[in-house]
Amino acid sequence: MATDDIAQLADALSKTHVSDGELSYKGLGLKLDTAESVEDLVREIEQHQGLRALCLEGNTVGVEAAQVIAKALESKDLLQRCHWSDMFTGRLRSEIPTALRSLGSALMSAGAMLTELDLSDNAFGPDGVRGIEQLLRSPSCHSLRELRLNNCGMGIGGGKILAEALIECHRQSSDLRAPLKLRVFIAGRNRLENEGASALARAFQLIGSLEEVHMPQNGINYAGVVALASAMRHNPELRVLNFNDNTFTKRGTLAMAQALRHLRNVQVINFGDCLVRSEGAIALAAVLIEGLPILKELNLSFGEITEAAALVVAQAVMDKPHMEKVDLNGNCLGEEGCEALREVMEDKDKGDMLASLSDDEGEPDDEEDDHYEDDGDDDSSDKCNEEDGEYVKDNGLMIKDSQTKPQCSAEVKSFISSPSVEKLLQLGETRTTMQQQVDASDPHKAADVFLKIASLYSDEPETKKAVLETIDAVLNKCLFGSPLQSYCFLSTLLVMMGLLKGEGKTKKVLLVPGQLLCLEHAVQQEYFPQHHASLFHTFLSKNSEALKSCSSARERLSSALEERCHDEY
Repeated sequence: MATDDIAQLADALSKTHVSDGELSYKGLGLKLDTAESVEDLVREIEQHQGLRALCLEGNTVGVEAAQVIAKALESKDLLQRCHWSDMFTGRLRSEIPTALRSLGSALMSAGAMLTELDLSDNAFGPDGVRGIEQLLRSPSCHSLRELRLNNCGMGIGGGKILAEALIECHRQSSDLRAPLKLRVFIAGRNRLENEGASALARAFQLIGSLEEVHMPQNGINYAGVVALASAMRHNPELRVLNFNDNTFTKRGTLAMAQALRHLRNVQVINFGDCLVRSEGAIALAAVLIEGLPILKELNLSFGEITEAAALVVAQAVMDKPHMEKVDLNGNCLGEEGCEALREVMEDKDKGDMLASLSDDEGEPDDEEDDHYEDDGDDDSSDKCNEEDGEYVKDNGLMIKDSQTKPQCSAEVKSFISSPSVEKLLQLGETRTTMQQQVDASDPHKAADVFLKIASLYSDEPETKKAVLETIDAVLNKCLFGSPLQSYCFLSTLLVMMGLLKGEGKTKKVLLVPGQLLCLEHAVQQEYFPQHHASLFHTFLSKNSEALKSCSSARERLSSALEERCHDEY
């Protein structure tokens, strides 16, 4: 080693930070290749009694140097925290797994019990994950609380290897009656995609102790998001959820909204740049109304959310006592929409809570196709209620398989498949039992049933009475469940009425005045809560031209909504 290099190394080591059991070489820019190059560093490690943390971040460590450092670590049984991010700059990718295996073997030999392992910003790919696989499976990681693997290029393969290692670690530690209780997991920018994310979701569901999950920029779309959402439900202590810059769309957002209903400790949600869109934003607003009592930050930026949906979100966060920041920047509000949002927040003295709207994309183009690209043919993931029990589905109805009289089922099915006033009147008193048969968990089919019945409305007394009684029964069922279920139904209804831009296969129907007059009646009923009326009023007022073919009925509905909202205030 050249004299100048030794002098430079000695000067760098003189800046080594030692405190509270930690030995830190952070950011010294050391190029550690050979055994000679790490002599002084190894001496310091060996002489440091009670070493609990070793930071090698911001240096570059070769295979030989790693092996010598590893030898020194074999006696460090108290080591708990390894801050080893960004320590392979300029190294061949093939070198990194070998270096990691040496270091991991040393920790296992020492009997160290790690609580934190940080290997972020090391572009080691799937092979690098194999380099730490045995360590992660070993007793040295039974005590692991924080695992940071941000920006490591793991890919799908690496994600699967990591997941299996964590599952095995949990199995072995559980056998010893001290199960792995991982709290912090960070793996952004790793190209995990759906397969890698789904594999990790299986591990997360098993572990159940996570408090922070950060997985931004991983190329995950709704299939992977749904898997992760299911896993999040099994981690009741979750505080921070960061999936920024993945692709949720409606299906993924509904799955996440369903998961959030079961979580009471969440403080930070970052779904920015996730294509949450308006229907998804409304679903999340429903969860805000229902739960998330200590939420502090909500990021729904760059999600193609329109003005009316953004206003619904704003209304939902107003009563959150711990709320500090709402980020709706980069959406599709337009200048007037941005101003309306600011006014709503400022009227409630919440103006400081709203993040900048400087990157708003402007109102969506009315000439655009009304339907987004669908994520697949199976529409089951749009369900907002998971408990189907022993029911079977037909034409949007949930008919009890063995407990409903066949004659009644046949009559109801006949009416729904081909609605007419005559068939409705023939149902007689049994029409009020339709609430037991409408599938409230399937918002599209439930909304379709409502619109079919409401289309029969007329001023003829007998028909009017029959229609209103029936839609009362149906809406009472659809709006009786959780806010998420009822908001899913209402948002789907808004899409079918042309008041909200939807995605997938939900299409607008050709409206007739009777459907709006049925809604005028419904919003005045006890089963139609004020926040539902507020939701409807927001969209109706922001899309005044959408129902111009039914202008008189639209005005009556608008007046009824205004009166209902005013009465509650």
